[in-house]
Amino acid sequence: MIKAQNTDKIGTLYVVATPIGNLADISERALATLSSVDLIAAEDTRHTGKLLSHFNIKAKTFALHDHNEKQKAQQVIDWLNEGLDIALVSDAGTPLISDPGYAVVNLCREQGANVTPVPGACAAITALSCSGLPTDRFQFIGFTPAKSHARQQFFIEAFESGITSIMYESTHRIMASLNDLQTALGAQQQVVFAKELTKTYETFFSGSVEQLIEFLTQDPQKQRGELVLMLPGKAKQQQEIPAEAKRMLALLEPQMPLKKACGVVAEYFDLKKNALYKAAIAEKDA
Repeated sequence: MIKAQNTDKIGTLYVVATPIGNLADISERALATLSSVDLIAAEDTRHTGKLLSHFNIKAKTFALHDHNEKQKAQQVIDWLNEGLDIALVSDAGTPLISDPGYAVVNLCREQGANVTPVPGACAAITALSCSGLPTDRFQFIGFTPAKSHARQQFFIEAFESGITSIMYESTHRIMASLNDLQTALGAQQQVVFAKELTKTYETFFSGSVEQLIEFLTQDPQKQRGELVLMLPGKAKQQQEIPAEAKRMLALLEPQMPLKKACGVVAEYFDLKKNALYKAAIAEKDA
């Protein structure tokens, strides 16, 4: 791949996704980008150095992590303004997704610097795709809180959202987190657990919180690695239609269109018009 030439002599920040385990998952574009940029901003230069060495990429790296990125952000933009191209990578997966990089990308956008994605692996989406949970609507909510009470509230809010929630958890906290999940939502709450995605010991477990705790307790080795928890959202409960409302609807329907009748009844009984209309249609079909 020929390095892109910027006619205005301004460099580009490439946000490059790297494999989350299996090195064969790296894209051709990611390899080409890492080979062509002037600098690579790495969460851990030693970790990224192993990746670059594996693919025989000789590039200059510098550290950009949680503790220094606010200080480094302006330096990155200065380099871009000098015409240097820079790749931003995390230890694994897509940068900024519970990884460093936000301060840099945000400042780049504020100052009009060039930023472009080089997409690839992301543990959250990889786990979701094989979870068996609804994927039409979902939310990624990062790492669980460190404190027990905050975790319990975190789980309740995730469940009450009504959509699938994806979260990360650390090895040393997984059992405490599951105990809080059990306290917050009950032992029979369904959950999906994934670890070491794309690696040799990749594992998926789907079942109740109680079953997952037993599964991980039986073999503590299963508690180790990169962990993802997924929680289904609370099922929507259909509004119950009072018998009186049904009787009024039956009286009004011969006198006016069904939708209009539903509107009158819904207003009188403080019901949702669409829910009443759907219930009426379903009853007719039955």
